[in-house]
Amino acid sequence: MGIQDTDKTLPSNRMVFELRRDEQKYLAFKQDIEASMAAYGLSDEEKRAWRDMDIEALGAMGVHPYFLPQISRLFKGGSRNHNDSDAARLYAEKMGIASQD
Repeated sequence: MGIQDTDKTLPSNRMVFELRRDEQKYLAFKQDIEASMAAYGLSDEEKRAWRDMDIEALGAMGVHPYFLPQISRLFKGGSRNHNDSDAARLYAEKMGIASQD
């Protein structure tokens, strides 16, 4: 899941990019994820991964590595980069890198 594996044509990449920058699109996503996914033309495989919050699968499909932690922020609403946020914990859990306290 390196930058060389990024699929620039993957609709999920455009969706993450725009949702993180456009408050109205982000609010629409929070209200109705299905409508947002349809508006961006996500494949059935992408939709399943989004519904399951399967960040690892999205990475394997070609989502840009920078966007992977951003996806957890879209679901958990964390806007800052700190390791104890719900978003950071979700990312660590889904990527199998959660710390064992």
